[in-house]
Amino acid sequence: MKQKMLSAGVVILRRGPDGCRYLLLRCYHYWDFPKGRVEADETPFDAARREVLEETALDALDFAWGQTYCETPPYGAGKVARYYLAVAHDPVVQLMINPELGFPEHHEYRWLEYAGARALLAPRLLPVLDWAHDTSLC
Repeated sequence: MKQKMLSAGVVILRRGPDGCRYLLLRCYHYWDFPKGRVEADETPFDAARREVLEETALDALDFAWGQTYCETPPYGAGKVARYYLAVAHDPVVQLMINPELGFPEHHEYRWLEYAGARALLAPRLLPVLDWAHDTSLC
């Protein structure tokens, strides 16, 4: 049996006077949450935190729900994406340069309300957003 290829990331939200906002990153025309491949020497949770730092420079996240997660069904060549949920208290995001590429992996980021995030995400990510929204009571 083929082992699934696992990537890990974080649905990051921030609360403000205008309600909850979710962080989405755009690579070309595709919007997603910060995520990346889990390396052989790390746990999925550690990989998710590393990927957020590498892609956004956000490092002071509050994982108020611990290590609970939501996974996508397999897609592509059997890849599965696992997402944790965290709160960012600082909304400043920096699209970091990937040293292997020499430029940032993403072209844009947005903090969006629930409906706006639903409008941009691919169908396979909508259950993840719904899980985060329900879990966080936003």
